[in-house]
Amino acid sequence: SGFNSIGHMDTMLRGRHHIGHYKEGEEFIQNVFHVLFLLFSGKEKCNLSIFWLQYEISKVTQCLQAKSKKNLKAQGRKSKKLAKSLLKAPDNRNHLSLWKLYAYLEWLLGNINDARKVFDTALCTAGTGGLKSPQLCSLSLLYAQLEVELLESTEGAVASRAVHILTKLAESGPYVPYSGQVLSVSILKARKTYEHALQDYLSETAVSDQDQVSDANQLVNLVGCYALFQYLTVGIDAAVLIYAQTLEKLEAPGAQKCENTGGNFGTQNFPTALEAVTLLHTNLLRFHMKISVYPLNPLREALTEALKRYPSNKSLWRSYIHIQRKSHCASKARRFFDGVTRSTNCLEPWLFAIQAEQMRKKLTENVQRADVGVIHSTIPETGLTNRIVALFEHAVQSENGAHCPLLWRMYLNFLV
Repeated sequence: SGFNSIGHMDTMLRGRHHIGHYKEGEEFIQNVFHVLFLLFSGKEKCNLSIFWLQYEISKVTQCLQAKSKKNLKAQGRKSKKLAKSLLKAPDNRNHLSLWKLYAYLEWLLGNINDARKVFDTALCTAGTGGLKSPQLCSLSLLYAQLEVELLESTEGAVASRAVHILTKLAESGPYVPYSGQVLSVSILKARKTYEHALQDYLSETAVSDQDQVSDANQLVNLVGCYALFQYLTVGIDAAVLIYAQTLEKLEAPGAQKCENTGGNFGTQNFPTALEAVTLLHTNLLRFHMKISVYPLNPLREALTEALKRYPSNKSLWRSYIHIQRKSHCASKARRFFDGVTRSTNCLEPWLFAIQAEQMRKKLTENVQRADVGVIHSTIPETGLTNRIVALFEHAVQSENGAHCPLLWRMYLNFLV
């Protein structure tokens, strides 16, 4: 049926519709998964199951973004059917990462109580590894984060389900589902446990190479759980302090010893752990600003520092342009974009600088044309148009930009 994209390209708007998943491309991808599934066994098969379920979740997320209830319902049915069939496989029954994705899928589809049952079942069968088990930490962190997002304020959060989950994780005993209250003694004990566990992790040395990736992930999960626990039981400042201490420790000169000396813990993986901890930090600040009154400056500073270090992180850029939209002064953001694009070869800063200006242009045009009818629609906002064209021109002249189809398509789309 002609030339269609495989999978989806959700970056461009076409009229009022997002470009979705093409039928042929979707069939091709499903066939690839089915064929590969027969070729693998053991751990590889588990990993393939995880990728398959993540792909299904990405389609559900797309339906949510497009606000299409009909598509969401149909896609939800297909994705749940696949998730259940994957979990029935004998190798996958005790695989916590798959249970985590299945619970997350239920949560995205709005089935909160079903998702809680899945999370609780997974935690009950996961054993008593506590903070020593990476998969258990990761599962508990996601469950607690989703529960926190349901809170309307931090008042009374001490007795919330999220605190119960994080407290039980620190106790390293069998998990008991939430019954409506959390004991103060349990909270105090859990705080001590988290504190000691984090200190032990940060002072650990000489870890063998294959353990480094899992150790970096485990450190991120541990910091995330501890900071969220402090946020709910003490407050935002206590959580920010943990992130600050962790980042300081990971950035210390001793932590960057070269890998061939077999020196400090997780040397090659410090960059990934640092980036993940920074992302947790900025996300928590953004959430806190949403549910209570808090100054914008700490978040802005954290984002600008992080983006200088990780200029290709899309989540951080998204947060940055989200907070800059609220500011009526564009010059600071423009100077920042300019500085980052000069100091790096990656393309993300250009793409997000263009997106930020396009949002500004759309906002200006909406304001100009409000309640006036046809009169102003013939007077375009040329200053911003020229600036966007100049950004595109500079971007396509860079080595990476010249070979980026998305950038050229955005440029053509804008000129049209």
